[in-house]
Amino acid sequence: MQNSEVITESTFEPINRGYNSVFQPDRLSVGLVVPIEHYPEDPVPDMFDHVERVQLAEELGFSAVWLRDVPFDVKSFGDAGQIYDPFVYLGLLAGKTQSIALGVASIILPLRHPAHVAKAAASIDALSDGRLILGIASGDRPEEYPALNMSFPDRGMRFRASYDYIRHMGKTNSEFSNSLGRSISGVNMLPKPDSGKLPLLVTGGSQQEPEWIAKNGDGWMLYPREAELQSKIIDRWRADTTAAGQTAKPAMEPLYIDLTEKNDRGPRRIHLGYRLSPEQLIEYLRTREDIGVNHVALNLRFNRADIETTLRLLAEEVLPEFSP
Repeated sequence: MQNSEVITESTFEPINRGYNSVFQPDRLSVGLVVPIEHYPEDPVPDMFDHVERVQLAEELGFSAVWLRDVPFDVKSFGDAGQIYDPFVYLGLLAGKTQSIALGVASIILPLRHPAHVAKAAASIDALSDGRLILGIASGDRPEEYPALNMSFPDRGMRFRASYDYIRHMGKTNSEFSNSLGRSISGVNMLPKPDSGKLPLLVTGGSQQEPEWIAKNGDGWMLYPREAELQSKIIDRWRADTTAAGQTAKPAMEPLYIDLTEKNDRGPRRIHLGYRLSPEQLIEYLRTREDIGVNHVALNLRFNRADIETTLRLLAEEVLPEFSP
């Protein structure tokens, strides 16, 4: 059943267990991008101890792990993600963990029929007792579309149609029709999401107008930017959300890090992130929290120190500063 908690302007709508624990107003939580390993040169990770590392992340108190939807190993993209299909892999993790939120950043809606997305996502949500957070995107790798005989330029339209389809599949015996299919009276998709609704977070622009994202997304996944610009973007989006008659919604972003025990020279830029010390990371995250970011997903792909040692260092020095 839906959570009956009173919603105010400073409270995010309660959706499911994962969403509610990861996203809290005026607070920042910390998660990890899977695979949790060092693979700086080869786009294909080893997936060494991959399940054990997710279990360790849960034990240490990270709020979420995030998978990616990478159907093909595209040379120009340079990253095969966790290799395994995200829904199959989420099914494994649902059975191997108890409390950590299970996120996808993000499912490429135009590349999948929304009936399959709705069925798989609701199944994971139910099997994990409401821990799924589903990021959705229009896709940014044109090389993947010919393999599925799909058009890249019209992906924005198919994204919207898929979103509508998935939302309706969460309802009971709801007749629905659009360009991707129609439901027939007496035909009902099962299971339903654990709490009656899937949390759908839009990634970037996804070929949509800002007003559409503000009205329809349950949150926004942003690409990392300088704090001043990111602050303006978040402020504008939250103004659009209010103008659309919506309650407050969370924002999140990823960050690649190479964590060092000490760094006297200050943070040094790496791809989409920084080489920095725990103290410098805390300072960075505080700044993000101040501008309205509610969750940061750390990516350790370029992290040179031992992964387990880094996870424990983060848990000891960084996570206590950002516990819900």
